[in-house]
Amino acid sequence: MANEKNDHVKRRDFLRSGLNTLAGLTVGSVTGLMIGRSLADDSVWQIDPDVCVQCERCAENCILPQSAVKCVHSYSMCGYCDLCGGYLEPGAKSRDTAAENQLCPTGAIKRTFIEDPYFEYTIDEKLCIGCGKCVKGCGAFGNGSLYLQVCHDVCVNCNECAIARSCPSQAFRRVPASTPYLLRGEEGTTPAKEVG
Repeated sequence: MANEKNDHVKRRDFLRSGLNTLAGLTVGSVTGLMIGRSLADDSVWQIDPDVCVQCERCAENCILPQSAVKCVHSYSMCGYCDLCGGYLEPGAKSRDTAAENQLCPTGAIKRTFIEDPYFEYTIDEKLCIGCGKCVKGCGAFGNGSLYLQVCHDVCVNCNECAIARSCPSQAFRRVPASTPYLLRGEEGTTPAKEVG
């Protein structure tokens, strides 16, 4: 009888110990998941403009109907050129705003005359599809004042970004949510601000 009682106590202690271990593992797992999510929430996807090769995959691979990647313009770097490689189609017959002369397939870049021979170029974010054609032209024939960035008022911050997975130059990376933009020129030396 005493042996049965001791066996019963040992089984009870064993079960109690097992349940305590299971509870500890469960709490640890949940805590780990919460910390992991918290760390993921503290960072966002962004494109490093110095690594981007303007492959056009940003326009094609975003899970959103229209890509969260948009062209951004560093006005401090821009030459305000009449012959803008980011605005005009190579070999354009004239330097005007006619659609056949524009490089952008959606007309997202607006050209405004300032004074001879200077023009200002602004991006209409709603029309921009993030194809990077203007960025490639600006880099090839200009100073790189046009570049691509993930706009965080549009991006849903997927943990598995489809664009990042397909990026041939691995220009997509996680950056702190407190400084979500990798800006160029003087815009990059001031505190982070919303783009667009």
